[in-house]
Amino acid sequence: MAIPGFLIIIIILLSSFCLTSAQLNPQNITLGSFLTPTSTHNSTWLSPSGLYAFGFYKQGNGFYVGIFLAGIPDKTVVWIANRDDPPLSSNVTLLFDTNGRLILHQPDNQNTSLMDTSSSAYASMHDSGNFVLYDSNGEPIWQSFHNPTDTILPTQRLTRNKEIVSAESTTNPASGIFRLKMQADGNLVQYPVQTPDTAAFAYYSTSTFGYGPNVTLNFEKNGYLYLFNSTTIISNVTDGFADDDDDATIYLMRIDPDGIFRVYSHGSIWSVVWSSTTDPCAPKGRCGLNGFCTLLDDKVDCLCLPGFDFVNTGNWSSGCERDFNVESCKSNDSQVQSKMTSVPSTTWEENSYSVISQITQQACEQTCLDDCNCQVALYKEGDCRKQKLPLRYGRRQMGDSSMALVKTQTRTGDENNDIVPPAKQEKRHYSGVVVLSIGSSLVALACILLIASCFLFYRSRLGFYSKLPPMGNVELGDDVSPRAFSYADLEKITNGFKEEVGKGASGVVYKGIIPYSKKSVAVKKLEKMSTEGDREFLNEIKAIGQTHHRNLVRLIGYCHDSENKLLVIEFMSNGSLADVLFTPEKRPCWDERTRIVLDVGKGILYLHEECETQIIHCDIKSQNILMDEYRSIKISDFGLAKFLKYDQTRTYTAVRGTKGYIAPEWHKNLPVTVKADVYSFGIVLLEIITCRRCLNWSLPEEEAVLEEWVYSCFEAGDLQKLVGDEEVDMKMLKKMVKVGIWCIQEDPSLRPTMKKVLLMLEGTVDIPVPPSPTSFFSIAN
Repeated sequence: MAIPGFLIIIIILLSSFCLTSAQLNPQNITLGSFLTPTSTHNSTWLSPSGLYAFGFYKQGNGFYVGIFLAGIPDKTVVWIANRDDPPLSSNVTLLFDTNGRLILHQPDNQNTSLMDTSSSAYASMHDSGNFVLYDSNGEPIWQSFHNPTDTILPTQRLTRNKEIVSAESTTNPASGIFRLKMQADGNLVQYPVQTPDTAAFAYYSTSTFGYGPNVTLNFEKNGYLYLFNSTTIISNVTDGFADDDDDATIYLMRIDPDGIFRVYSHGSIWSVVWSSTTDPCAPKGRCGLNGFCTLLDDKVDCLCLPGFDFVNTGNWSSGCERDFNVESCKSNDSQVQSKMTSVPSTTWEENSYSVISQITQQACEQTCLDDCNCQVALYKEGDCRKQKLPLRYGRRQMGDSSMALVKTQTRTGDENNDIVPPAKQEKRHYSGVVVLSIGSSLVALACILLIASCFLFYRSRLGFYSKLPPMGNVELGDDVSPRAFSYADLEKITNGFKEEVGKGASGVVYKGIIPYSKKSVAVKKLEKMSTEGDREFLNEIKAIGQTHHRNLVRLIGYCHDSENKLLVIEFMSNGSLADVLFTPEKRPCWDERTRIVLDVGKGILYLHEECETQIIHCDIKSQNILMDEYRSIKISDFGLAKFLKYDQTRTYTAVRGTKGYIAPEWHKNLPVTVKADVYSFGIVLLEIITCRRCLNWSLPEEEAVLEEWVYSCFEAGDLQKLVGDEEVDMKMLKKMVKVGIWCIQEDPSLRPTMKKVLLMLEGTVDIPVPPSPTSFFSIAN
């Protein structure tokens, strides 16, 4: 009898379905199976589709056993066995023995059990990422989904009193210092490890306490993360990010080593689609004991209290310890003196043993000095809280009036007025012996090297100029098209360099006229002929050539003809901002000065954030801000500019800039960032407000240094003194003064970015009361 056509179709579809189901059913891993880390075909047990694998993966110089995504190029680990044990050697064997145990067999015949599964009959690696051990009746007796490490996968749940713990670092899977717990009261909370489950230690919470013991954290295939209490969704942690039938995107949720838990998606690469916070300093304890978290150019950094150093450089969570031996406050040593050093805008864990209210900061410092038990006083708005060390959970928040007053010690008569640790004293003594013993031989060697160096230097100078690139061969980049002039051309344009219009440290500026356009130009002739001068010249061409902004001077051309190095830029007929500000008859009115401040800020913001290659100008000052015939301002003199690579936020470099405008970090061998320009801008801002130079020693001592005088007037509430009898907008004056003081904070992390500076000046962002520009930063470093 013929079979109807529609039945044939149904049979084919059913057969296809059965075949697909068979292919996706987990492959049973039987007793006696084993894996080795170096085997080509026997190092993992794959899930049916090959997406997930259970077995060995390489980490550093060793191996771990875990579950990872084998079906994508980024073989991301989602579960780790025995994560706190050292990595395994290449000659270990993972054995699913006849007793149903998963054991690691070492060459020395020592066995380590991965989990207690002595009654298991077989195992399976599922396509969900769940590794399951079954008994002889097919009932699960252990599964990785019920024993998570730092990751949750779709269809996995975090049940009552279960928690996941971050890894120590991205390269070390050992248990780290942060945890996420599904509490029995229905609240999902993040804590530091080894702390009670109480609100004082929490730094993230869904605030869903009181919903009972059956609440679970659920994770769906579309990235939807929510809390469920058996019958009802009580809180959406995230929304879904894809259609339910979108199988192309893989999701996972992980608590990262920085303490933040995030939801990741993988299409072609991993990307973050949700995070528990955008504040990298929110996780408590990130910087360890006696350290505090701060943001520098939106990048997280950890600093130690004054008088402390990191226990383990490079590992912030290890915290900080004193870098000297503490003398008892009852010591009879008259050379040892205690003092209080402030750490402004920092908050810490409250653990005080004494609280005094309605007290001044000076009185708070004195009461701590007089108390042998007091090592730190936390001061805020008249409250003085005396504490012992260590301090925990420190972070800096711009605008917060809280501060830590730390008791430190000095020894009078010491060269640096600091107590020298015994180790350092021994080092000094040892160094003296070494110098005396080898000094004579070094002197002889130095003489030989000096003679050889002089000879080589003389020879190199003979051929130096012939090796310079010929005119027009300077590498300017694709976006730069200034014209190359010959030296003879520029002699004609400037009428033999006749009219000098300016002079700086690097050269003289002459006025010229281009014959065919009758356009006035400024020709800057660099006087330095050293390699440093040549580099400075190329820096300026590259910097100006890559910038296109109404508040930056435009490069018209250049000359790089043998020993002659010249720049041709647009002529600014009104000279520099310094010429206008500091000449009474040319002084701009208040409205014009506020406009100048905003234009300078916009020019610097372009260099920092909007230019294709991020540039630190390094020499922002009134003399380098020029004004055209309409008194529009343009920033010039890029000779000292420092270029940052992509994703680079800081750099080490030699001191650059001009006295009075240089940020403190230049002198402290600290990384220099765009915040150095912010400091210089702050000084220029104060000059624009007051129409006086930043340093003027002809004035009374209390007024000679501009920033000190401005802050004293601000603290006294007498801002009118800064502008004399001039009528100004007092609201704008106060705003500009507060911004200026924030910009010149000694600690770069306290300075705002140029974007925030403009937002504060324009009234978009509130301006908190700034602390004194002098902080512990200069003392501690």
